[in-house]
Amino acid sequence: MNLNSPQASTALSFPILAGKKGLIVGIANDQSIAYGCAQAMQQLGATLAVTYFNAKAEPHVRPLAEQLGADLFMPLDVEQPGQLEALFAQIEQRWGRLDFVLHAIAFAPADDLHGRIVDCSAAGFARAMDVSCHSFIRMARLAEPLMTDGGALVTMSYYGAQKVIDHYGIMGPVKAALEATVRYLAAELGPAGIRVHAVSPGPIKTRAASGIGDFEQLLGEAASRAPQHQLVTIADVGAVTAMLCSDAARALTGNVTYVDAGYHVMG
Repeated sequence: MNLNSPQASTALSFPILAGKKGLIVGIANDQSIAYGCAQAMQQLGATLAVTYFNAKAEPHVRPLAEQLGADLFMPLDVEQPGQLEALFAQIEQRWGRLDFVLHAIAFAPADDLHGRIVDCSAAGFARAMDVSCHSFIRMARLAEPLMTDGGALVTMSYYGAQKVIDHYGIMGPVKAALEATVRYLAAELGPAGIRVHAVSPGPIKTRAASGIGDFEQLLGEAASRAPQHQLVTIADVGAVTAMLCSDAARALTGNVTYVDAGYHVMG
């Protein structure tokens, strides 16, 4: 992949998110997809609230939040009772409204992720669904009353929701459930002017992706088979996600938007 190619550079200048306030969930480090999205949103004029997972993660995320000029910086572990509610209470107190939410978190216990689906534990599957899918529903429920002028909810999926990808394991069914959730939320929240999207990036080297077996092989296959013969970057994903949160996407909802250099169209 030529990172200096026109396809790899993402120039963002027109402030299509000026005046909008958004929540970013899922930044772990500067390689995170959520960070690429947050950079694009900040460059396009948005004011951001940023979360970090726990005390161990805070030193890695705080400098990034500062670079983004985050107006709110709070911990969020969706498995900890009350943390999500406390976050949205602070958003309501600070801003009184919310324009968009980015949900870019996923988890599966290692034993269940690396084993066969037929052998996965009920507890592991339920935990993967709770963190990776149901947390998006909970965020939507809390965001709805704050999106008085409409808004956008965006989550991150992957092609393994549609087709079997080696070593993706139980995350395939979990992401499929997430994509179905996007469609149903779009139908339910559409009358309130709230749009719901799934973005499906091609494989990117992130900390979360490092848990997938033979990931380097997956990267090579994606680059060779995609029509553009390149991998995508977090900046590429960020540019598309920012557009989906803007008024330019006011007629779009319920879709899975692929940012994968065209890989998903190949047989």
